[in-house]
Amino acid sequence: MSVYRDRAYRGTARATVLRTVGARERRSHLTAPRVPTVGIDIGGTKVMAGVVDADGTILEKVRTETPDKSKSPKVVEDTITELVLDLSDRHDVHAVGIGAAGWVDADRSRVLFAPHLNWRNEPLRDRLAERLAVPVMVDNDANTAAWAEWRFGAGRGQDHLVMITLGTGIGGAILEDGAIKRGKYGVAGEFGHMQVVPGGHRCPCGNRGCWEQYSSGNALVREARELAAADSPVAYNIIERVGGRVGDITGPLITELAREGDAMCVELLQDIGQWLGVGIANLAAALDPSCFVIGGGVSAADDLLISPARDAFRRHLTGRGYRPEATIAKAQLGPEAGMVGAADLARLIARRFRRANRRRVERYERYERAGRR
Repeated sequence: MSVYRDRAYRGTARATVLRTVGARERRSHLTAPRVPTVGIDIGGTKVMAGVVDADGTILEKVRTETPDKSKSPKVVEDTITELVLDLSDRHDVHAVGIGAAGWVDADRSRVLFAPHLNWRNEPLRDRLAERLAVPVMVDNDANTAAWAEWRFGAGRGQDHLVMITLGTGIGGAILEDGAIKRGKYGVAGEFGHMQVVPGGHRCPCGNRGCWEQYSSGNALVREARELAAADSPVAYNIIERVGGRVGDITGPLITELAREGDAMCVELLQDIGQWLGVGIANLAAALDPSCFVIGGGVSAADDLLISPARDAFRRHLTGRGYRPEATIAKAQLGPEAGMVGAADLARLIARRFRRANRRRVERYERYERAGRR
């Protein structure tokens, strides 16, 4: 068990840390302590935890299935606590960062809403901090992934970066001059719910025509299943692969068949890529970044997806031919990006905690010396 965890995080130091968690990180990562921290990535299907060093190297990683979303939030918190304590038995953990798939408030203390978990205005940071006895940071998982790519991956050296995460839906993050732009209320970056087709496909958010209904893992699978259910001749290969069970068609299977040259699957990824390029062109008009980083599970399709996106981006970019074009790069850190970014952001809290704890010790020593006089 970590000695640090046993003796730290008491008294005024704890209160000081929690008050400073919401401060902007800017470039303070350069002065953060080079200590190991734990990053947690919470999704709809899995909870992944890892100990990460100051260079972004994963020292150890563990994962488990996400408890069923119908269970109480405490069940998920129990799972997170168990993973952190397990890692703490073998590593001297100084802080914990959480990347949650949901809306996190501006103070990075509460999960306002999580579509895949039963979290509604959940005070996740404070509840976990009480149980783990180390500082805890909570952020949106796309923000943590973008931070990781900026620090250690495809976004290194970029001062204006936008990340797009393509998974079940579309998430995103904005990073400018070493700071994540979270917005006034902490929920910036929900790019997947920009309306691109008025009156289009219904989205779980309640609106119609959202971007993620045309360029996401759900969109890819929906189109493939519709063709298979209609017994389309172009879908015979994938129907045979799943034994006629249309419900077994998944995004990874579509990508696999596309790599093997299946014409339908290649075309579906091209369609998703083209819609991706349209949305990126809209974001370029609004935000004018130097780089777009494409991550998430669907990005595993590589150039089958990225090449059509680049082509569509150039066709739809406002002022094309008369302005600098942002680069579009595939994320380099893979599915661990959110975990690595959460751990690295937590190092900023470890620095603040260490200073606050040191001030508490210094005050105690001054009082002790004064008492001996």
